[in-house]
Amino acid sequence: MADECKFEKPRGTRDFGPDEMYRRRLVEKNMRECFERFGYREIQTPTFENLELLTAKSGEGIIDELYDFTDKGGRRLALRPELTAPVMRFYVNEMQRETKPLKLFYLSNCFRYDRPQKGRYREFWQIGCELIGPNSPLAHSEVISLAYEALKSAGVQQIVLRVGSLGVLKPLITGLGLDGCDERAAMRLIDKSEYESLEKFLSEKGVGAADAKRFLATIRCKSIPDARALLSDSIGSELSVAFDYLDNVMRLLDSFGVANCTLDLAIARGLEYYTGLVFEIDAPLLGAEKQLCGGGCYSLVPLFGGLEVPTSGFAIGFDRTIVALEEEEYSFETPRSTDAFIVPVGDGGRLLECAAGISATLRKAGKRVEVDLMARSVGKALKYADKIGVKKAVLVGENELEKGAVLVKDLVSGEQMEVELRRLPECV
Repeated sequence: MADECKFEKPRGTRDFGPDEMYRRRLVEKNMRECFERFGYREIQTPTFENLELLTAKSGEGIIDELYDFTDKGGRRLALRPELTAPVMRFYVNEMQRETKPLKLFYLSNCFRYDRPQKGRYREFWQIGCELIGPNSPLAHSEVISLAYEALKSAGVQQIVLRVGSLGVLKPLITGLGLDGCDERAAMRLIDKSEYESLEKFLSEKGVGAADAKRFLATIRCKSIPDARALLSDSIGSELSVAFDYLDNVMRLLDSFGVANCTLDLAIARGLEYYTGLVFEIDAPLLGAEKQLCGGGCYSLVPLFGGLEVPTSGFAIGFDRTIVALEEEEYSFETPRSTDAFIVPVGDGGRLLECAAGISATLRKAGKRVEVDLMARSVGKALKYADKIGVKKAVLVGENELEKGAVLVKDLVSGEQMEVELRRLPECV
């Protein structure tokens, strides 16, 4: 006998069974409703984009992380690794003349050739938003509030919001006297929280020990007054304006009812298109892979050929959100069970036709109905119905049909009664 041929799912992907899909759809529903309460409307973009779009945003180095390919027309394409670039491309193509603000959200799968680990896969899902047009503390604090409330709506309780500003961080780095390449290298070390390596790097680049120490102390400050105090003798108008803006955002977040919000001037985001306010939300229970959400203010539209316009937004890792719920032992709602299981008592054509008709009538009445499709005996059919959690079985037999009725058996109490067909929807 030939060996059985086995096909496995590709590495870094998953199959989702009915129970898991129920939980995922429930979380999706709760998060979608949260976005809609804030006035956002859902959009969708293609699963693959022109490779040039993605390299324009992230550089040629991203190609090693992509599922890229050449199609039959010779075009270089790639499966989308995230959603911000596709959404901004969509805006430039079709929505630049739309009345502002544009409040858009999405929930889609993305693909990245990465090392699979817990909560991190090669196919993964993101839910997020883009706000196009407004540029004010109120607008940006509401974006952050939406991210926070979306995770709370999903059911995640233990989260920490960290808010920073590249409007503060970039001038601080510039003040160290580094050249462009060294500034970017320093930003990468800050983004990875590698402070010992950063201190050594600054020393090697000729930054004085006192200046380096004050810089490191400033980006670790947990309050704006403390950060201002450290810079009191050197704070210029640019930094002062950035601090004022950040302070206004923090105050508004408090008004929006956002709790567990901390200042983090070391948020670098690691992406050059971010321009001002930045934020991240963590789930501490997830350990090293704790970040659930990242976002802020950015500028991509001119890069894609559009007119400059203020943009901000965020992306939430949907899969990590599910992992966070599991770590918190979140109690999901129990799926609604089937209302009625219809059992033809016999295999005659008339019985099967009546069973089909009864199921159609009950479904039109909003009932969840299954028909025994395996032609089981009555006893086995009832045992199966009980196993899958059905509370009522409808027995369709010749004798009862002659009287325009069926038997309804309560699988919990064991009681059985004859019910007229016209009254059946109200009895199951």
